[in-house]
Amino acid sequence: MAGRKADAWETGERRQQFIESFGVLREMAGSTRMEGRVLGYLMTSTKPYVSSAELAAALKASAGSISGTTRQLIESGFIARHAIPGDRSHYFTVDDDIWGSFLAGERRYLDRQRALFSELLADVPAGLDGPRRKVRNARNYMEWLATYHRKMLADWKIFNETHGDGDVDPSTEVPS
Repeated sequence: MAGRKADAWETGERRQQFIESFGVLREMAGSTRMEGRVLGYLMTSTKPYVSSAELAAALKASAGSISGTTRQLIESGFIARHAIPGDRSHYFTVDDDIWGSFLAGERRYLDRQRALFSELLADVPAGLDGPRRKVRNARNYMEWLATYHRKMLADWKIFNETHGDGDVDPSTEVPS
């Protein structure tokens, strides 16, 4: 029974609608539509990992598009590669807590930005107050954001654990 239910879900219209809608939402947020589609596909898959060939076929996308998209999603911390011993195909998986994984990946990005601004600040000549102030503010912002980011990730984990697997929409709950 579970196998038939999983098969029906994998090929079902509701899942396909979600994948396409999520792609549009991600595109509106500044990502590519394909990133949203791949992410939506992996999030809703009943399989523990999915091959790049399956992604390309299911999403009617080229191998190059899937390759570039999965590379970006890995860099962003949304998905991970999955290796199968003896199999040269590329497989991808998404963590159950995709948003916590994203926050952790985003922190690496913030750290790289902070380092870039710090390096540039050391090279901006004294007396160039405008550029120095702007670069210093950028560095300080990234440092502050990274600090808050750690708190946000810890808060997210607590929130997620306390809200369990319920189907209650938190936006309809009365604050305590």
